[in-house]
Formats: sequence, structure tokens, C-alpha cells
Amino acid sequence: MNIPFIQFNKFGIMVSSGLILITLVSLLFKGLNLGLDFTGGISLEMKYEQKADLERIRNSISKIENSNFVVLNYGSDNSVLIKFQSDEELSINAQTVIDQLSADNYLGEVEKSETIFPQIGEELRDQGGIAILVAMLVILVYIIFRFQIKFGYGAIAALFHDVLIILGIFSIFSLTFDLSVLAALLAVVGYSLNDSIVVSDRIRENFLDDNKKGSSEVLLNDSLNQVFARTIITSFTTLLVLIALLVAGGEALKNFSLALAAGVVVGSYSSIFIVVRVLMLTGLSKKDMEKPKNEPEESYSLD
Repeated sequence: MNIPFIQFNKFGIMVSSGLILITLVSLLFKGLNLGLDFTGGISLEMKYEQKADLERIRNSISKIENSNFVVLNYGSDNSVLIKFQSDEELSINAQTVIDQLSADNYLGEVEKSETIFPQIGEELRDQGGIAILVAMLVILVYIIFRFQIKFGYGAIAALFHDVLIILGIFSIFSLTFDLSVLAALLAVVGYSLNDSIVVSDRIRENFLDDNKKGSSEVLLNDSLNQVFARTIITSFTTLLVLIALLVAGGEALKNFSLALAAGVVVGSYSSIFIVVRVLMLTGLSKKDMEKPKNEPEESYSLD
């Protein structure tokens, strides 16, 4: 396999730059469609004797003025979870929903109801953002010690790229951004890091091999060709599982699966184009890979 990745690199960076620009514009003017986990509201669990008619429940709740709700099954077709947005005064509460369903003669057995306060949602959002930033910082430190600081720059650039693209998808298409999507973002950070480390390890191995001749671009291209098949196979098998979740996982896992699926695709792409572009811009050479004379030899083979 001898795909000229380096020749396509500039085109890939142009595509990424365009997507990031669109993402930033969308986030600035449109923002994210935050779910009830962040905006606050109520969570109501009900159970019906027979399969619940979700459409009938939705039609009933939609009669409530300024309603913003999510209705889905959980556990079984008989169990229903209703998440309903309220305001800071909580003028729309669990009893409001219960009364409306009762008036329409379609109230199930109420098993549990709880209030999600907006202040708690804001705290969860802030802590989630901090968690992602801390993860990136720890990753940078790890890669600096494991490889070389230039690889750290590439990995962090790829992570920012992947997270921004996923945020852009949810912003542009007004998809609900809730705690499950935030969890998916953290999983994408780990997946993207794994791909970046595999690529970086192969690049370092080739740069350390005295038998490998050629310019830095030649060695980078050889390294990408060597890991390309592994990256494609890993991404494809992971996507099969995520597609199954999208199809059969129900409404509760829809956005989580979508965010992960997008992260797998974008993460594989960024490890090939973004990481390598940063290494090229920082002028990675064989000299950067030279070890101190007293450092013991170590095997870096992926085989």
C-alpha cells in the first residue's frame, strides 16, 4: 500500500479549516440545543399495563403552554420516561404533566418523579467542560514524556479538532446536547488519543530506524501507510457496533451513539491528517528522535 497521504494533506487541512469555521459560526450565533440535564426541568417515570402509546403521550403534553419535553421508553415498552423543561420558578412541574395526562385519560402508574434544577445543570456543564480540558492537559504531559513534545502538539490539535467538529454537528442540526453526549465526547477524546498514539508510535519507530532512508515527508507517508489498514479495520468494526446502537438502541441512546460514531470517523481522519500536519509544521526530523547516549535501548515495535 502506497497512498500519497502527504500530497492530500493540504486538501484535508482545507476541509478541516472550513468545518471548524462553520462550527465556530454556528456555536457563536446558534449555540447548542442543551438538554434538560443542563437547562433544568422534571423527570417523570410511569408504567402502563400494556405497551405505552408514546405518540398519544406526546400529543397530550404538547397541550401545555411553552412545553419542551422528551418522551421515550426505558427498560420495556410499558415503561415511559418523560423529561420536561421548566423555568426558574418551576411553574411547570410533575403535577402539571400528571394533571394533563389524567385529563386526557391516559395516565399511567407514576413510579418516580424528580426535579432537575437549572443551577445543577449549569454545574454539570461546567464540570464536564473542565473534565475535557484536564484530560487534554494530562494527555499532553503523557505524550511529551512518552514521545516528544512535537507529538504532543499534534495530539492536542487533533483532540480540539475532533471535539469541535462534534459540537458543530450538534449545533448545526439542533440536536439535543445532554449528559450522554458529554460522556460520548469524553469517550471520543480517548478514542482519538488511541489513534494518535498508534500513528505517533509508528512514526517514531521509522524515524529511529537507521535503515529507513528519505526525507521526513517520505518517512511520515510510509508510517501512515503502515497503520492505515489497522486504523480502517478498527474504525469499521467500532462503527458496526455504534450503527447497531443507533438502529436498535432507542431514543435514549440515539444522540450518544451518533456522537460516538461521528467521533470514530473524525478521530481516524484527524490522526492521519491533523497530527501529521502539525508534525510537518514543527519540522519533525530524525534529529528530534535522537536519544541521549546513556539511555538504554527500548523496543517500540507495534508488531
